[in-house]
Amino acid sequence: VATIVQLTVLLAATSTTTLLALAVPLACAGAAAILYGGVFTVLALRHQVEQQDEPGHAFSLTTALLFAALLSVILLASAALQDWAGNAGVLAVAGLAGLADTHSAAISVAALVASDRLGAQDAVVPILAAVTTNTLTKAIFAVTGGGTAFAVRVIPGLILVIAAAWAG
Repeated sequence: VATIVQLTVLLAATSTTTLLALAVPLACAGAAAILYGGVFTVLALRHQVEQQDEPGHAFSLTTALLFAALLSVILLASAALQDWAGNAGVLAVAGLAGLADTHSAAISVAALVASDRLGAQDAVVPILAAVTTNTLTKAIFAVTGGGTAFAVRVIPGLILVIAAAWAG
């Protein structure tokens, strides 16, 4: 749910025409995430918590700087490949960038739309490709970081959300 909400906010801030072109896929993905997450929320509310986790930190300067650097590289690569290879270059960069971060890829593609270098409808597939490759990364982390029990619960939801986005 968070990724879809964040993408919506970032696209609204970067290019409203891109947001409008992705409104239905984002709405479908968000609805699927809410429904799938809702099932697990109801199940979790039925179980008592034995121990509270320690609170974490809300902000990491290192993470923010890495995100800014990643965004800069992706913006530059998107513009360069769009000039060199057209829309196929944008798709390639967005898909590869999505492995690391969906948001920077979406911002980069939306920035091309905002600068009239790419049509809003032409931005839909590269942004969905970034979301898809990022979903693959999340699935890998679910298996490697959370173990089988966690992955069995998370991966079907990831597949449902990405399928809903593409169906939209």
